Amino acid sequence: MTAIEGRVPPVIPTLLIGAVGAALFHLIGFPAAPVTGPATAVAAATLLGLRTDIPLRLCDIIFIVIGAQIGSTVTPEVIGAALTWPLSLMILTVTLIVIMFVVPFGLRVLFHHSRVTAFLSSAPGHLTFTLGLAADMKADVPQVVLVQTVRVFLLTLLVPVLISLWGVSGTAVFAGQITSSAPELVAVLVLALAVGLVLKRLQVPAPLLIGAMAVSAISHGSGIVKGVAPEWLTLAAFISMGSLIGSRFGGVDRSLLKTAFLAGLFSTVAGCVIAAVGAYLAALLIGMPPAALFLAFAPGGVEVMAALAIETGLEPALVAAHHVFRLTVLGLLLPIFAIRYRHK
Repeated sequence: MTAIEGRVPPVIPTLLIGAVGAALFHLIGFPAAPVTGPATAVAAATLLGLRTDIPLRLCDIIFIVIGAQIGSTVTPEVIGAALTWPLSLMILTVTLIVIMFVVPFGLRVLFHHSRVTAFLSSAPGHLTFTLGLAADMKADVPQVVLVQTVRVFLLTLLVPVLISLWGVSGTAVFAGQITSSAPELVAVLVLALAVGLVLKRLQVPAPLLIGAMAVSAISHGSGIVKGVAPEWLTLAAFISMGSLIGSRFGGVDRSLLKTAFLAGLFSTVAGCVIAAVGAYLAALLIGMPPAALFLAFAPGGVEVMAALAIETGLEPALVAAHHVFRLTVLGLLLPIFAIRYRHK
Protein backbone atom coordinates (compact mmCIF):
# COMPACT_ATOMS: atom_id res chain seq x y z
CA MET A 1 0.00 0.00 0.00
CA THR A 2 1.37 3.43 -0.96
CA ALA A 3 1.42 6.42 1.38
CA ILE A 4 -1.39 8.01 -0.62
CA GLU A 5 -3.54 4.86 -0.38
CA GLY A 6 -2.91 4.85 3.36
CA ARG A 7 -4.20 8.42 3.79
CA VAL A 8 -7.04 8.52 1.24
CA PRO A 9 -10.10 6.30 1.69
CA PRO A 10 -10.27 3.89 -1.29
CA VAL A 11 -13.78 5.06 -2.16
CA ILE A 12 -12.41 8.42 -3.36
CA PRO A 13 -10.02 7.11 -6.08
CA THR A 14 -12.63 4.48 -6.94
CA LEU A 15 -15.26 7.11 -7.73
CA LEU A 16 -12.74 9.36 -9.51
CA ILE A 17 -11.70 6.49 -11.76
CA GLY A 18 -15.36 5.68 -12.32
CA ALA A 19 -16.12 9.27 -13.31
CA VAL A 20 -13.21 9.30 -15.78
CA GLY A 21 -14.43 6.01 -17.24
CA ALA A 22 -17.94 7.42 -17.65
CA ALA A 23 -16.56 10.51 -19.42
CA LEU A 24 -14.38 8.46 -21.78
CA PHE A 25 -17.18 6.05 -22.68
CA HIS A 26 -19.49 9.03 -23.27
CA LEU A 27 -16.94 10.59 -25.62
CA ILE A 28 -16.61 7.42 -27.69
CA GLY A 29 -20.37 6.92 -27.74
CA PHE A 30 -20.49 3.63 -25.83
CA PRO A 31 -24.05 2.69 -24.76
CA ALA A 32 -25.09 3.44 -21.15
CA ALA A 33 -21.75 5.17 -20.53
CA PRO A 34 -22.51 6.29 -16.94
CA VAL A 35 -22.69 2.62 -15.91
CA THR A 36 -20.50 0.77 -18.40
CA GLY A 37 -17.61 3.27 -18.30
CA PRO A 38 -17.07 3.14 -14.52
CA ALA A 39 -17.49 -0.65 -14.47
CA THR A 40 -14.72 -1.07 -17.04
CA ALA A 41 -12.34 1.56 -15.65
CA VAL A 42 -12.63 0.45 -12.02
CA ALA A 43 -12.33 -3.24 -12.97
CA ALA A 44 -9.11 -2.48 -14.88
CA ALA A 45 -7.71 -0.46 -11.97
CA THR A 46 -8.64 -3.20 -9.52
CA LEU A 47 -6.96 -5.92 -11.58
CA LEU A 48 -3.84 -3.71 -11.84
CA GLY A 49 -3.58 -3.74 -8.06
CA LEU A 50 -5.31 -0.55 -6.93
CA ARG A 51 -7.42 -0.97 -3.82
CA THR A 52 -10.99 -0.06 -4.78
CA ASP A 53 -14.11 -0.03 -2.66
CA ILE A 54 -17.69 1.23 -2.52
CA PRO A 55 -18.89 1.30 1.10
CA LEU A 56 -22.15 -0.42 2.02
CA ARG A 57 -23.74 2.87 3.09
CA LEU A 58 -23.05 4.37 -0.33
CA CYS A 59 -24.51 1.23 -1.94
CA ASP A 60 -27.69 1.83 0.06
CA ILE A 61 -27.92 5.40 -1.23
CA ILE A 62 -27.34 4.21 -4.81
CA PHE A 63 -30.18 1.68 -4.63
CA ILE A 64 -32.60 4.18 -3.07
CA VAL A 65 -31.94 6.83 -5.73
CA ILE A 66 -32.25 4.35 -8.59
CA GLY A 67 -35.40 2.83 -7.09
CA ALA A 68 -36.98 6.26 -6.68
CA GLN A 69 -36.16 7.09 -10.30
CA ILE A 70 -37.79 3.88 -11.52
CA GLY A 71 -40.92 4.56 -9.48
CA SER A 72 -41.28 7.99 -11.07
CA THR A 73 -42.09 6.31 -14.41
CA VAL A 74 -45.31 4.78 -13.07
CA THR A 75 -48.30 6.30 -14.86
CA PRO A 76 -51.88 5.13 -15.46
CA GLU A 77 -50.72 3.87 -18.86
CA VAL A 78 -47.99 1.77 -17.24
CA ILE A 79 -50.48 0.37 -14.74
CA GLY A 80 -52.78 -0.60 -17.61
CA ALA A 81 -49.92 -2.33 -19.43
CA ALA A 82 -49.03 -4.23 -16.27
CA LEU A 83 -52.21 -6.24 -16.64
CA THR A 84 -50.54 -8.06 -19.53
CA TRP A 85 -47.34 -8.85 -17.61
CA PRO A 86 -48.38 -12.19 -15.99
CA LEU A 87 -47.99 -13.88 -19.38
CA SER A 88 -44.44 -12.63 -19.79
CA LEU A 89 -43.68 -13.59 -16.18
CA MET A 90 -44.67 -17.16 -16.99
CA ILE A 91 -42.33 -17.17 -19.99
CA LEU A 92 -39.58 -15.68 -17.82
CA THR A 93 -39.97 -18.59 -15.39
CA VAL A 94 -39.55 -21.08 -18.24
CA THR A 95 -36.38 -19.33 -19.48
CA LEU A 96 -34.90 -19.50 -15.96
CA ILE A 97 -35.48 -23.24 -15.80
CA VAL A 98 -33.94 -23.72 -19.25
CA ILE A 99 -30.88 -21.67 -18.26
CA MET A 100 -30.42 -23.74 -15.10
CA PHE A 101 -30.35 -26.93 -17.17
CA VAL A 102 -28.41 -25.83 -20.26
CA VAL A 103 -25.65 -23.61 -18.83
CA PRO A 104 -24.42 -26.08 -16.12
CA PHE A 105 -24.24 -28.79 -18.77
CA GLY A 106 -22.05 -26.54 -20.95
CA LEU A 107 -19.77 -25.66 -18.03
CA ARG A 108 -19.27 -29.34 -17.22
CA VAL A 109 -18.49 -30.31 -20.82
CA LEU A 110 -16.38 -27.31 -21.84
CA PHE A 111 -14.64 -26.39 -18.59
CA HIS A 112 -14.78 -29.66 -16.64
CA HIS A 113 -16.57 -28.13 -13.66
CA SER A 114 -18.04 -30.51 -11.14
CA ARG A 115 -21.84 -30.80 -11.20
CA VAL A 116 -22.25 -28.66 -8.08
CA THR A 117 -19.74 -25.99 -9.16
CA ALA A 118 -21.28 -25.77 -12.64
CA PHE A 119 -24.77 -25.42 -11.20
CA LEU A 120 -23.84 -22.65 -8.78
CA SER A 121 -21.60 -20.84 -11.30
CA SER A 122 -24.51 -20.64 -13.72
CA ALA A 123 -27.20 -19.50 -11.27
CA PRO A 124 -28.68 -16.36 -12.92
CA GLY A 125 -28.84 -14.24 -9.76
CA HIS A 126 -29.11 -14.37 -5.95
CA LEU A 127 -25.32 -14.20 -5.54
CA THR A 128 -25.31 -14.14 -1.72
CA PHE A 129 -27.60 -17.14 -1.52
CA THR A 130 -25.57 -18.90 -4.21
CA LEU A 131 -22.29 -18.41 -2.31
CA GLY A 132 -23.92 -19.74 0.84
CA LEU A 133 -24.96 -22.86 -1.05
CA ALA A 134 -21.46 -23.15 -2.53
CA ALA A 135 -19.87 -23.32 0.91
CA ASP A 136 -22.49 -25.74 2.21
CA MET A 137 -22.34 -28.04 -0.83
CA LYS A 138 -18.51 -28.09 -0.96
CA ALA A 139 -18.31 -26.52 -4.40
CA ASP A 140 -15.22 -24.75 -5.76
CA VAL A 141 -16.09 -21.43 -4.09
CA PRO A 142 -13.35 -19.25 -5.73
CA GLN A 143 -14.42 -20.49 -9.16
CA VAL A 144 -18.08 -19.78 -8.41
CA VAL A 145 -17.25 -16.26 -7.20
CA LEU A 146 -15.14 -15.45 -10.25
CA VAL A 147 -17.58 -16.82 -12.82
CA GLN A 148 -20.48 -14.97 -11.19
CA THR A 149 -18.48 -11.73 -11.01
CA VAL A 150 -17.51 -12.01 -14.68
CA ARG A 151 -21.16 -12.73 -15.57
CA VAL A 152 -22.43 -9.54 -13.93
CA PHE A 153 -19.59 -7.49 -15.43
CA LEU A 154 -20.14 -8.81 -18.96
CA LEU A 155 -23.90 -8.32 -18.74
CA THR A 156 -23.33 -4.70 -17.73
CA LEU A 157 -21.21 -4.18 -20.86
CA LEU A 158 -22.98 -6.42 -23.37
CA VAL A 159 -26.66 -5.74 -22.71
CA PRO A 160 -26.51 -2.00 -23.63
CA VAL A 161 -24.55 -2.87 -26.78
CA LEU A 162 -27.08 -5.51 -27.83
CA ILE A 163 -29.95 -3.11 -27.23
CA SER A 164 -28.16 -0.42 -29.23
CA LEU A 165 -27.54 -2.83 -32.11
CA TRP A 166 -31.23 -3.74 -31.96
CA GLY A 167 -31.83 -0.19 -33.18
CA VAL A 168 -34.43 0.89 -30.63
CA SER A 169 -34.81 3.89 -28.38
CA GLY A 170 -36.46 4.15 -25.01
CA THR A 171 -39.91 5.66 -24.53
CA ALA A 172 -40.07 5.93 -20.73
CA VAL A 173 -41.10 9.32 -19.41
CA PHE A 174 -39.76 10.32 -16.02
CA ALA A 175 -42.69 12.25 -14.54
CA GLY A 176 -42.57 14.94 -17.22
CA GLN A 177 -38.80 15.32 -16.81
CA ILE A 178 -39.24 18.17 -14.32
CA THR A 179 -37.10 18.21 -11.18
CA SER A 180 -38.81 17.55 -7.86
CA SER A 181 -38.72 20.23 -5.20
CA ALA A 182 -36.20 19.64 -2.42
CA PRO A 183 -38.88 18.92 0.25
CA GLU A 184 -40.62 16.41 -2.01
CA LEU A 185 -37.37 14.67 -2.90
CA VAL A 186 -36.23 14.45 0.71
CA ALA A 187 -39.63 13.12 1.80
CA VAL A 188 -39.60 10.40 -0.87
CA LEU A 189 -36.03 9.32 -0.11
CA VAL A 190 -36.53 9.25 3.67
CA LEU A 191 -39.77 7.28 3.39
CA ALA A 192 -38.10 4.97 0.85
CA LEU A 193 -35.31 4.28 3.34
CA ALA A 194 -37.83 3.46 6.07
CA VAL A 195 -39.77 1.06 3.86
CA GLY A 196 -36.54 -0.49 2.56
CA LEU A 197 -35.30 -1.18 6.09
CA VAL A 198 -38.59 -2.92 6.92
CA LEU A 199 -38.29 -5.06 3.78
CA LYS A 200 -34.68 -5.84 4.72
CA ARG A 201 -35.81 -7.20 8.08
CA LEU A 202 -38.31 -9.35 6.19
CA GLN A 203 -35.40 -10.65 4.05
CA VAL A 204 -36.90 -9.39 0.80
CA PRO A 205 -34.38 -9.39 -2.12
CA ALA A 206 -32.95 -5.95 -3.02
CA PRO A 207 -35.01 -4.36 -0.21
CA LEU A 208 -33.87 -0.74 -0.53
CA LEU A 209 -34.34 -0.72 -4.29
CA ILE A 210 -37.81 -2.27 -4.02
CA GLY A 211 -38.81 -0.02 -1.12
CA ALA A 212 -37.79 3.10 -3.03
CA MET A 213 -39.60 1.87 -6.14
CA ALA A 214 -42.79 1.27 -4.18
CA VAL A 215 -42.75 4.64 -2.38
CA SER A 216 -41.91 6.55 -5.54
CA ALA A 217 -44.46 4.67 -7.67
CA ILE A 218 -47.28 5.32 -5.20
CA SER A 219 -46.39 8.98 -4.68
CA HIS A 220 -45.96 9.70 -8.40
CA GLY A 221 -48.85 7.53 -9.57
CA SER A 222 -51.22 9.27 -7.16
CA GLY A 223 -50.00 12.73 -8.15
CA ILE A 224 -48.78 13.60 -4.66
CA VAL A 225 -45.23 14.07 -5.97
CA LYS A 226 -44.26 15.40 -9.38
CA GLY A 227 -40.90 15.37 -11.08
CA VAL A 228 -37.70 13.37 -10.68
CA ALA A 229 -34.43 13.57 -8.80
CA PRO A 230 -31.97 16.15 -10.18
CA GLU A 231 -29.84 14.90 -13.04
CA TRP A 232 -26.59 15.22 -11.09
CA LEU A 233 -27.89 12.90 -8.37
CA THR A 234 -29.01 10.24 -10.84
CA LEU A 235 -25.70 10.49 -12.72
CA ALA A 236 -23.78 10.10 -9.46
CA ALA A 237 -25.83 6.99 -8.64
CA PHE A 238 -25.05 5.47 -12.06
CA ILE A 239 -21.32 6.14 -11.74
CA SER A 240 -21.30 4.66 -8.24
CA MET A 241 -23.19 1.59 -9.48
CA GLY A 242 -20.68 1.00 -12.27
CA SER A 243 -17.79 1.52 -9.87
CA LEU A 244 -19.32 -1.01 -7.49
CA ILE A 245 -19.39 -3.63 -10.26
CA GLY A 246 -15.76 -2.99 -11.17
CA SER A 247 -14.60 -3.12 -7.55
CA ARG A 248 -15.84 -6.71 -7.22
CA PHE A 249 -12.69 -7.92 -8.97
CA GLY A 250 -10.67 -7.09 -5.87
CA GLY A 251 -8.80 -10.00 -4.30
CA VAL A 252 -9.31 -12.41 -7.20
CA ASP A 253 -6.80 -15.17 -7.89
CA ARG A 254 -5.31 -14.07 -11.20
CA SER A 255 -4.25 -17.63 -12.03
CA LEU A 256 -7.94 -18.53 -12.21
CA LEU A 257 -9.03 -15.39 -14.03
CA LYS A 258 -8.54 -16.57 -17.64
CA THR A 259 -10.53 -19.77 -17.18
CA ALA A 260 -13.16 -17.97 -15.11
CA PHE A 261 -13.49 -15.27 -17.75
CA LEU A 262 -14.09 -17.82 -20.50
CA ALA A 263 -16.56 -19.72 -18.32
CA GLY A 264 -18.29 -16.47 -17.42
CA LEU A 265 -18.39 -15.48 -21.09
CA PHE A 266 -20.01 -18.79 -22.01
CA SER A 267 -22.48 -18.51 -19.13
CA THR A 268 -23.38 -14.94 -20.12
CA VAL A 269 -23.78 -15.58 -23.84
CA ALA A 270 -25.77 -18.79 -23.35
CA GLY A 271 -28.01 -17.15 -20.77
CA CYS A 272 -28.55 -14.12 -23.00
CA VAL A 273 -29.46 -16.26 -26.01
CA ILE A 274 -32.04 -18.19 -23.99
CA ALA A 275 -33.34 -14.96 -22.44
CA ALA A 276 -33.56 -13.29 -25.87
CA VAL A 277 -35.68 -16.13 -27.27
CA GLY A 278 -38.05 -15.92 -24.31
CA ALA A 279 -38.13 -12.11 -24.48
CA TYR A 280 -38.95 -12.11 -28.19
CA LEU A 281 -41.80 -14.56 -27.66
CA ALA A 282 -43.13 -12.53 -24.73
CA ALA A 283 -42.88 -9.31 -26.75
CA LEU A 284 -45.01 -10.81 -29.51
CA LEU A 285 -47.65 -11.94 -27.03
CA ILE A 286 -47.98 -8.79 -24.90
CA GLY A 287 -47.13 -6.11 -27.45
CA MET A 288 -44.12 -4.57 -25.72
CA PRO A 289 -40.77 -3.62 -27.32
CA PRO A 290 -38.58 -6.74 -27.67
CA ALA A 291 -35.52 -4.84 -26.42
CA ALA A 292 -37.35 -3.89 -23.22
CA LEU A 293 -38.34 -7.52 -22.65
CA PHE A 294 -34.75 -8.61 -23.30
CA LEU A 295 -33.56 -6.19 -20.63
CA ALA A 296 -36.27 -7.58 -18.33
CA PHE A 297 -35.24 -11.20 -19.05
CA ALA A 298 -31.43 -10.69 -19.03
CA PRO A 299 -29.89 -12.80 -16.23
CA GLY A 300 -28.22 -9.91 -14.41
CA GLY A 301 -28.56 -8.28 -10.99
CA VAL A 302 -31.81 -6.41 -10.41
CA GLU A 303 -30.00 -3.22 -9.39
CA VAL A 304 -27.75 -3.22 -12.47
CA MET A 305 -30.52 -4.05 -14.95
CA ALA A 306 -32.78 -1.44 -13.35
CA ALA A 307 -30.05 1.18 -13.73
CA LEU A 308 -29.60 0.23 -17.39
CA ALA A 309 -33.36 0.46 -17.91
CA ILE A 310 -33.33 4.04 -16.63
CA GLU A 311 -30.28 4.96 -18.70
CA THR A 312 -31.76 3.51 -21.92
CA GLY A 313 -35.32 4.64 -21.18
CA LEU A 314 -36.66 1.14 -21.88
CA GLU A 315 -39.71 0.60 -19.64
CA PRO A 316 -37.92 0.77 -16.24
CA ALA A 317 -41.03 -0.26 -14.28
CA LEU A 318 -41.52 -3.39 -16.41
CA VAL A 319 -37.83 -4.29 -16.25
CA ALA A 320 -37.61 -3.87 -12.49
CA ALA A 321 -40.82 -5.80 -11.84
CA HIS A 322 -39.59 -8.73 -13.94
CA HIS A 323 -36.22 -8.85 -12.18
CA VAL A 324 -37.83 -8.75 -8.74
CA PHE A 325 -40.05 -11.63 -9.86
CA ARG A 326 -36.98 -13.45 -11.22
CA LEU A 327 -35.28 -13.24 -7.83
CA THR A 328 -38.42 -14.55 -6.14
CA VAL A 329 -38.61 -17.51 -8.51
CA LEU A 330 -34.88 -18.18 -8.12
CA GLY A 331 -35.34 -18.22 -4.37
CA LEU A 332 -37.70 -21.14 -4.89
CA LEU A 333 -35.80 -22.90 -7.68
CA LEU A 334 -32.27 -22.81 -6.26
CA PRO A 335 -33.02 -25.04 -3.23
CA ILE A 336 -34.90 -27.48 -5.45
CA PHE A 337 -32.03 -27.72 -7.92
CA ALA A 338 -29.53 -27.86 -5.04
CA ILE A 339 -31.25 -30.95 -3.66
CA ARG A 340 -31.15 -32.50 -7.13
CA TYR A 341 -27.42 -31.88 -7.53
CA ARG A 342 -26.60 -32.84 -3.94
CA HIS A 343 -27.87 -36.35 -4.57
CA LYS A 344 -25.92 -36.88 -7.81
